[in-house]
Amino acid sequence: MWHDVRALNASASGLVAAVVLALIASGVWWVSQRPMFTLRTVTVDSMYGMELKHVNKLTLRAGVVGRIKGNFFTANLEQVRTAFESVPWVRRATVRREWPDQLIVEVEEHEPLGTWGEDGRLLSVKGDVFTANLAEADEEHALPELGGPEGSEKEVLARFAELRAWFAPLRLAPEKLSLSSRYAWTVELDNGMSVALGREADKTTLKTRVDRLVNIYPQLARLLPDGIKTVDMRYPNGLALTAAGLTVPGDANKPVKAAVKKAVNSTSGRTKKPVGGTQ
Repeated sequence: MWHDVRALNASASGLVAAVVLALIASGVWWVSQRPMFTLRTVTVDSMYGMELKHVNKLTLRAGVVGRIKGNFFTANLEQVRTAFESVPWVRRATVRREWPDQLIVEVEEHEPLGTWGEDGRLLSVKGDVFTANLAEADEEHALPELGGPEGSEKEVLARFAELRAWFAPLRLAPEKLSLSSRYAWTVELDNGMSVALGREADKTTLKTRVDRLVNIYPQLARLLPDGIKTVDMRYPNGLALTAAGLTVPGDANKPVKAAVKKAVNSTSGRTKKPVGGTQ
């Protein structure tokens, strides 16, 4: 090798290149550690220019800045993003560097639609389940109560929106909606009436059952002015209900039952199941 001039030149060139690269790397590292690149500002703003209702920018920044390690060059943006997204009410965050000593953070808030389950969690309008202080929701009206098996959040969200539209002609709105472990639906309306809709045989099952109830409800409300407690719409051509007007002992409530049966028959065809009673 020592007699091979070409090999010696190649080795010398390689050593020189390695030394130069090491010097450059050391110089870059030295420069990056200068005080001028110390992070001095972390700016927090809302994503898409939307107003932040539940997240205070100053509080959010103060709570996270102390967890940011490194300077302008060495701060791990993924870790910074994760730190911001771990804060209650923050759905998503993006982080970018701005020369020479600033981080720009944009956050998107959760927008609550209702409570989820029995453990105090919330469901957002985008179908995300999150944990936050319910008292901070600051909604004008009480949030509806929603629930279902794990993984059914977006399905329940979509069904809730449909039910609001389906019951709108009656000026009634769902306050509670639950999907059981057997995937049977039950909705409670803002007049206190609970409606069992059952399982879906196909895409039109629930809509058909709600339509039958919407059509007959005005007549039932007139016949039962004290209010209807529960309605079971799982029967093919009829319904079962419980109401204050149907709990009179003896034969006193027979005229009411007969009137209800007549109303159901005239609206939805022949009734296969008894209507009324305490089912």
